[in-house]
This record gives sequence, C-alpha cells and structure tokens, in this order.
Amino acid sequence: MIYARLGASGLKVSRICLGMMSYGDPGAREWFLGEDAAEPIVRRAVEAGVTFFDTADVYSRGVSEEITGRLLARLFPRREDYVLATKVYSPMGEGPNERGLSRKHVLAGIDASLARLGTDYVDLYQIHRFDPETPVEETMEALHDVVRSGRARYIGASSMYAWQFAKMQHAAQVNGWTRFVSMQNHYNLVYREEEREMIPLCLDQGVGVIPWSPLARGLLAGDQERGARRETARGGSDLFADKLYREADFDVVEVVRAIAKERGLPPARIALAWLLAKPAVTAPIVGATKERHLEDAIAAVDVTLSDDEVARLEEPYRPHPILGHS
Repeated sequence: MIYARLGASGLKVSRICLGMMSYGDPGAREWFLGEDAAEPIVRRAVEAGVTFFDTADVYSRGVSEEITGRLLARLFPRREDYVLATKVYSPMGEGPNERGLSRKHVLAGIDASLARLGTDYVDLYQIHRFDPETPVEETMEALHDVVRSGRARYIGASSMYAWQFAKMQHAAQVNGWTRFVSMQNHYNLVYREEEREMIPLCLDQGVGVIPWSPLARGLLAGDQERGARRETARGGSDLFADKLYREADFDVVEVVRAIAKERGLPPARIALAWLLAKPAVTAPIVGATKERHLEDAIAAVDVTLSDDEVARLEEPYRPHPILGHS
C-alpha cells in the first residue's frame, strides 16, 4: 500500500479508503452486510495496509458506525494506527433539529457518532452536504469548536457547488477557524463535471479529493451491459444510480473494457488507476461487499496507464447535468 498526505494537511492516509456504507443492518437493505459478513473484508483491507475508513451517521441509521467502530477496534492494536472519518448533515430523527448543519445538530451529531463508534475522536469529521438554511459562519464555528475540543482532528466536506465550498472556506479563514482539508465528491470516468470548478479549486487551496462512487455504482467494473437491467441485489434497488448515469456512459465503459482486455486486467482496476493518477485525488472511497472488489482496488494502486490509454479513456466522455449535490 502507498500512503499520501490528505491535501496539504499533515495527515497521511492509504491511497485506498474503504467505504463502510455497505456494512449495516441487512434487514434495512438486502445488500447490507452484517458485522460477521463484513469482518473478513475489513480484515483483508487491514492486512493489505489500508488505514483509511469512511462512514456516516446516516448509513443504516447509525448501524454502520457501530460496526465500523467494533471492527476497527478488533483489527488494529492501537487507535493511532488508522484514520477514521464520519459525516453529519442527514436526518437522524423526525425532529426539525435532527438534521442539517446548525450548531445544535453538529454538536449533537459528533457526540452521537463518537458513542456509536466507541472512540473519543474521529480523524476526519465531514459535512455530508451543503445546508442552505444555516449561515456558513454558524456551521464553520461549530466545526471549529469540535476540533478545538479534541473530538475531531480535521474537518472535510462533501458534494456541493464550488462557490459554496469557497464561501465556507473563506468564512473559516477570515475568522481564524479550522478550514476543510478534504472534499468527498462525485468523480469517476463517466462523471467528470467536478473537473470544471471544484477540482481546480481543491488543487489551488491544497484540499485533498476523496471521491465517492469511483466505479460509478459498479458501471465501470464492466459487469453491466448496455440496455440491460442491473441484476445485483444493490443494482436492482438502487434508484439513485438511475439518476446518476445514462446509456451514453457505456461508450466510456466499452473503452475501459477494451484496455482492460489488452492489459489482462479487470476493468475496475483500469478505472481506479485513471482516478488515482489525477493530481487532486488522494484516495478513492471504495465500497466492497466481496473480497474481489477490495482486491481490485488494492491492485489498482500499482497500475500505471500510458498517456495514450488515458486519452482513449477520456475521449468518449459527454457532459452531464450536475448530479450528487443533494
């Protein structure tokens, strides 16, 4: 495994981040893995040198955080040996203050997450989306207080418009508060709209990019056929993916498959190698419900694409509407 600084911060993370969203209550979603089923996958990640793990309070309504906390405590000898990230924003109850980025919810959210994770602090506390109903100064001061209290070491953000991210960073800078060190955004070979504004902003500001859905909900793994219905447990019930991707994206998938065949590698490794080579990207967040998903991600760190292969992969791309900010 290779390790890199998260943006311009001093925090070093593995170049693959294991996303923990798939581990939760199987009764809630068919494709969720319970703790016993998740343990071999997480154990293999640890054995391979993965030290970066991402979850969120809303994943399986807190069950993902509980599983994550227990597994990492068992698999690592010391808390200092891994980097743990979680998120706040999404509804965690029916009350009007149990969602968003108000000071009340941010401070309640971190305490609840720490209790579920069974730890005194998280390394990276992220806002899951932008909250248009809360002044950015209120949110940034609350996040600063979370860091100053020792409950988080760093803060990060997730999908939003570049102007929103810049506004929040500016509020922190002018007030002497903690600034974001990372952006967890929607970025892969079939969705590259982030290259227009967000990624140049992150490069300029020293913010590490940790993309979600790096394989486009499995599309770039090459398992799906043009016009065919997704047959996996997750694919058959993933209405969100239907909003994100479209038929024209298979033009990119076909090139991924062609290069993978030429290289004698699985398509997922080609798609991840392309992402890992992008200068802003620190670590793609990879979900794994089978050990082979994890093996492809780990192996992709050592795959180097030629300039010609990169050009071939990027040529079929067609612009998309902005997706993933809500």
